[in-house]
This record gives sequence, C-alpha cells and structure tokens, in this order.
Amino acid sequence: MSELPQQPIDVMLADNNPLVLSAMSEIFERDPRFSLVATSATAEGFLGAVMRVPVKVCVIAWNLPVLGAAKLIEVLREQENVPRFVIYGDEVGDVPRLAMQAGAAGFASRSGEVEVLLETCADVAAGKMVFPFIDVRKMQQDPIHSLSRKERVILEALAKGLSNRELSKDLQISTNTVKFHLSNIYEKLSVKNRTQAIAFYYSSGAASD
Repeated sequence: MSELPQQPIDVMLADNNPLVLSAMSEIFERDPRFSLVATSATAEGFLGAVMRVPVKVCVIAWNLPVLGAAKLIEVLREQENVPRFVIYGDEVGDVPRLAMQAGAAGFASRSGEVEVLLETCADVAAGKMVFPFIDVRKMQQDPIHSLSRKERVILEALAKGLSNRELSKDLQISTNTVKFHLSNIYEKLSVKNRTQAIAFYYSSGAASD
C-alpha cells in the first residue's frame, strides 16, 4: 500500500524589506513541502492575516514594524492554534536568545543559506526547536525574564514614574493588587523598593528590548 502524500506545511511570511519578502516568497513557493498562505510587510498586517487564517509556521523579521516580533508572539500566544515562529534575522548580539525567550521555536540567520531557512521551518513544523548556540546561563541569570507579563507591564509603568494609584487606574486593578504585584516583582529582582526596581529595569537593558 503506497503512503499518502504529506500535506504541505502552511506558512506565512512577514518582513519589512520588500526584496527579502519577495525572495522568501519565491523560495517557499518553489518548495513542495510548503504552502505559502500570505505575506505582510508590517506586524499589524501580519496579525490580521494570521488571526483570519491559522497556519503552522510563521517566518518573521525580528524588528518587524511597528510592534516587533517579541510583542507579536506575546499577543498571539493567547490565541488558539498558535503558529510556530521562526525568526529570520541578523545573528548579532542577543537576538537568537531574545527570540527564544520571546517564545519563538526557531531562528535562521539572514546571512545563512536559503536551504537552512527551509530546513529550519520544516524542523519547527515537526515540533523541534532550532537555534544557533545560545548561552543558556545568561537566560537563567536575567531575573527580568522571570517576571510574568502583568509584572513586566507594571515594572514598565513603574519606570515611567506612575504611582500605585495611577497604576491601579491604568490597569483597572485595586491598589492592593498593585501592591501584591510589586511585592512579587521586588522579590524576583532581589530589590527592596520601587527605586531599586526602576534602576534594575534600566540597567538590565529591558527598556530597549
């Protein structure tokens, strides 16, 4: 009995560089393993498309305007049938590590071979995680990444100088809940007060993530 042909992997692409987007579209359309569903040059356009048509794998640029890949993954993480993300970016600095921490399933370098991008997407669709070498000790050492999404939002607001009452109003939670979250934040960052928490936030580089 002959094997049934495998269903092609549904893919969506997002990159703000039209040349890169066009070249990527071409290579995915030529590969029978994939079915290219949509492309977008912005995070907002991509978000609209992926909410309407669920796909298996999404290839996105790390600095996709206006939201950026990290925020995009965070927004989509709450949805059902969340796609698996491959970040297609420059292998400089901490981008692969930040991509992994944001929840991406793979990273492919723009300077690498096209074949590597295709293989990365095929592996990610099969349930693997594909990244270049990442020093996981750095991930474990950075307490900022131990914060929940709500705690991160509160810390960011705190860094802008908001009082407990303003935080309560902005986030529509009670001041007691704000105090509870602040207590957790201080404990996770090993700081004693809001001044130290704000100093930690800026010194960790989280403000520029």
